Amino acid sequence: MKNILLPTDFSDNSWNAIEYALNFYKDSKCNFYLLHINRLSNVATEGYCYGQTQELLVDINVENAKKKLKIVQQKIAQNFNNSKHKFYTLTDTNFFIESIRQHIEEKKVDVIVMGTKGASGFAGFITGSNTGDVITKVKCTTLVVPENAKFGKIEEIAFPTDFSLSTDLQLLQPIIDILEEKKASLRVLNISKKVTVLNTDQQKSKELVEDYFYNYSHSFHFLTNKKVEDAVQCFVNSRNIDMIVMVAKNLNYFQQILFHTKVAEISYHTDVPFLVLHE
Repeated sequence: MKNILLPTDFSDNSWNAIEYALNFYKDSKCNFYLLHINRLSNVATEGYCYGQTQELLVDINVENAKKKLKIVQQKIAQNFNNSKHKFYTLTDTNFFIESIRQHIEEKKVDVIVMGTKGASGFAGFITGSNTGDVITKVKCTTLVVPENAKFGKIEEIAFPTDFSLSTDLQLLQPIIDILEEKKASLRVLNISKKVTVLNTDQQKSKELVEDYFYNYSHSFHFLTNKKVEDAVQCFVNSRNIDMIVMVAKNLNYFQQILFHTKVAEISYHTDVPFLVLHE
């Protein structure tokens, strides 16, 4: 039984992430936790009288959130009928990351699924969007669903890496799970700005990866391009990649791929979900 956390702000963007999650895990037994987090400061400007107590503001906000979560539950019931899925609603008034961490521990969450907004959302990741904060500050596997991503098939998975992985490859188990469940193929991708040879540690890491995925369809791809993001764009488009997987430890490496300052100029990220793995 998988425990999936679905943070929602009730936007179209977050509903799209919920839809994707329900389709992605349609063949798995899952507990889905619909979570809405609202800081008190966010509701203090909604027209309530100055004299109302902080506690009353919290109560009003929580009740509103509960009503909206019920509407989301009804929408799920109308659009999905899966006996393998159970749903629970959670409301919280707290700092966003603290709340996420608390619920992950209490509910033993396996995966967080969150939406993000296209190019502008990616450009803002490093400067502190909610999704960006979760990726960098919460040690839990996170599936990020861009606003234009629609679940269709998972046949090709790209795994960009600089081969600076630890010898314990157990953190790659979620990739194995997807390869088995979706009968997908893995494309291990290494990109360098100039022609180079893997050093001893990188070569050892590559061999470990090769052994780890020995029983699954996989291949290695080495690209050289001064513009790393262009190389990823080309690879994703040419291979019809359905998902990108990255290891959080390599976020510095991926910032130049996914979080480039000119990220608005490329489009692959607006419809390809990516999975972030944590050690």
